[in-house]
Amino acid sequence: MEHTREQKIWQVVLAVPAGRVVSYGQVADMAGLGRQARFVGRALGMLPAGHSVPWFRVIRNTGQIAFPPGSDTFEQQKALLMNEGVEVINGRVSMKRFRWRP
Repeated sequence: MEHTREQKIWQVVLAVPAGRVVSYGQVADMAGLGRQARFVGRALGMLPAGHSVPWFRVIRNTGQIAFPPGSDTFEQQKALLMNEGVEVINGRVSMKRFRWRP
């Protein structure tokens, strides 16, 4: 059975180790979806309740958290990343230091 595009994205994100981040574009590429970074964001927004996909490890290519600063989701993502040892300064992560390169 062929996986849906969403399932391919979720599988890639599940493979990202704790303490590492990936960009939306990187996930799209690794899932075989080419330049569909925006779709990655939509697919992560469609995660079913009770999932174990570490969505918070996916950020913009610039290292920036994609949610509006100060929003509940921004604060949640920042806290989850920091709990894994990822340094977040002004809503940004050093991609040079924390990007996952399988």
